[in-house]
Amino acid sequence: MAALTVKEKTTKNVERYLSIDVLRGLTVALMIVVNTPGSWSTNYAPFLHAPWHGWTITDLVFPSFLFVVGNAMSFSMKNLMVQDKKPFLSKVMKRTLVIFLIGLLLAAYPFFRMGDTGMVPFDFTKIRIMGVLQRIAVCYAISAFVLYFLNKRGAIVFSVIALVGYWMVMYIYGETGDPYSLVGNAARRLDLFLIGAENLYRGEGIPFDPEGLLSTFPATVNVIAGFLVGDFIQKSGNRIRTIALLIGVGTGLFLLGSLWDIWFPINKKIWTSSFVLVTVGISTVCIALLMYVIEIMKLKKWAYFFEVFGKNPLMLYVLSGVFVKTMLVIRIEGQASKSWLYERFFVPYFAPNNASLLFAVGFMLVIWLIGYWMDKKRIYIKV
Repeated sequence: MAALTVKEKTTKNVERYLSIDVLRGLTVALMIVVNTPGSWSTNYAPFLHAPWHGWTITDLVFPSFLFVVGNAMSFSMKNLMVQDKKPFLSKVMKRTLVIFLIGLLLAAYPFFRMGDTGMVPFDFTKIRIMGVLQRIAVCYAISAFVLYFLNKRGAIVFSVIALVGYWMVMYIYGETGDPYSLVGNAARRLDLFLIGAENLYRGEGIPFDPEGLLSTFPATVNVIAGFLVGDFIQKSGNRIRTIALLIGVGTGLFLLGSLWDIWFPINKKIWTSSFVLVTVGISTVCIALLMYVIEIMKLKKWAYFFEVFGKNPLMLYVLSGVFVKTMLVIRIEGQASKSWLYERFFVPYFAPNNASLLFAVGFMLVIWLIGYWMDKKRIYIKV
């Protein structure tokens, strides 16, 4: 179960965790904004995923969150890494199963739909098995096992094998002539075989899950990279040299990923290896810049807004999903309340794209207020 905790922090801990909390908060805030536009048909391009190959700012959100999951693990796993195998496995598996179960419940919520004849119970035989939280859970588990059993050097070797191996599998087992297409990619083929079409996401018009099984392995590298960066920061300290090294490494990874794009296109939906390098590079540079602003320059007041999201990321993300789905069920004047609010208070006063974005920002601010209240009450929900 999730644990309700009152978290006591020393000043030293606040300084050490603040950059990570802020980056995590940035990603959660962006997640909520890109997931809740007023209308999907009137939305600014940067707040939409790339149609297939390529990337937008929206495509950076999820890999950045996985990266900060790894950052947090570099602190939280200190005690786990020295434990015997049995308590370690128990802790990791419990956390993995809870997060995965929350993801499944969120996919099924509100557990019914409105049909022509009235309320129809949710058909759990057609539930989407994988999803955002499910991927986080599996990536966390794989990363924890790799770091525990293979140590940091072994984790680097695992990451190289995972990225190169994924490239080879996608190329060899993908559709001849276009192995990285939507219809014929190997990741989709494996999901169809192991999970089945009825339990896959259909947002692309066909059964295809962007959080599928095979592409979870390269996604795990985002978590491992976050762990290694967090561990490096702890050992090197908040110094200019640390920041310079992180910027150099991050830039190098970004350029390497951009070069790999020639042979293995950058693609979030099949989580290509080039996409991993580009996103890890950007995340590494971002954490370095945040360290410089927050830790070196001591400019911290602005950061509190994002820190609120960073302190209760899972709770606030789940809450945003529950609120949106509830608004789609509750009807006002024959419309879903989400559409009613959008068309009554945003559409008449703003240009279409602005109205859609402002609705999303307004919704995000409502979730922030809940997070702010929780922070003031020192309520922090952990899994």
